[in-house]
Amino acid sequence: MERYLEYKITEKYDGERVLTFLKEEIEASARLIRHLKNIPDGLTCNGEHIRTVDILHSGDLLCIHLPEQDDCKHKIVEPLPYDLTILYEDDDLLVVDKPAGLPLHPSHNHQGDTLANAVSYHLKKQGKEAVFRSIGRLDRGTSGIVICALNKYTCARLSGKVYKEYMAVCEGIYEGEGVIDKPIYRPDPVLTIRTVDDRGEKAVTNWKAISNYNGRTLLRIHLITGRTHQIRVHFSSMGTPLTGDTMYGTPREDISRQALHCCYCRFNHPVTNEEIEIRSPLPQDIAQFVK
Repeated sequence: MERYLEYKITEKYDGERVLTFLKEEIEASARLIRHLKNIPDGLTCNGEHIRTVDILHSGDLLCIHLPEQDDCKHKIVEPLPYDLTILYEDDDLLVVDKPAGLPLHPSHNHQGDTLANAVSYHLKKQGKEAVFRSIGRLDRGTSGIVICALNKYTCARLSGKVYKEYMAVCEGIYEGEGVIDKPIYRPDPVLTIRTVDDRGEKAVTNWKAISNYNGRTLLRIHLITGRTHQIRVHFSSMGTPLTGDTMYGTPREDISRQALHCCYCRFNHPVTNEEIEIRSPLPQDIAQFVK
């Protein structure tokens, strides 16, 4: 989505080059800086074109233009009429509460019925459009918080800088808190299934037991690494798969997916630097297993 960012230059950058401000203050990547230099209105100061080698002064108003690049237009997916639950929204971010069963991205199995399509519809109603850029990912059967960056700058600034927590119900009793540190491996490049194997990539999961009920444990989880299916694989490897997990555990009639929900995230806003906290309540299909 096209975006204009405005910055009032303070004494800190009085006498400094535009390039210094871009690198230090807004952490612009070399790729973004090259892009800004190559479009007519990429960088302006007090309404006039400015180069990255030019000097800034206190009180200057520096404007950065972030257009949606032409080569990304074909990636804007078709809108899907869908009643999204919006947790946070501004010109840079859209944070939604994804329901279980809704895939994030279009694939050969899912065309037109994904979160990307639903977000496209939500933006279209406001006269906007943007390439779908999610910060992190959730499996189709996992519910909860998904952060969507509405421009490339926001995506770059947030990638790897969002703290997330998950709630899960597993088959078995845990008490206290602990760490699962086991490598995760993909034995078949065609299949999505993973397993714990010394040939795999390092994977670390922090967990804390919240409550026990009917032989199950409600867990609060924070990932140190972000491997595909990490939570599901790790708890299955302990002999305590997530309740309802059909891939790594046993199917159940009372829940149609793994009992896993992204319930909390925290990050600094990429433009304002304000700390943002977002929470999502436990869905009913998981809450039924919690006393």
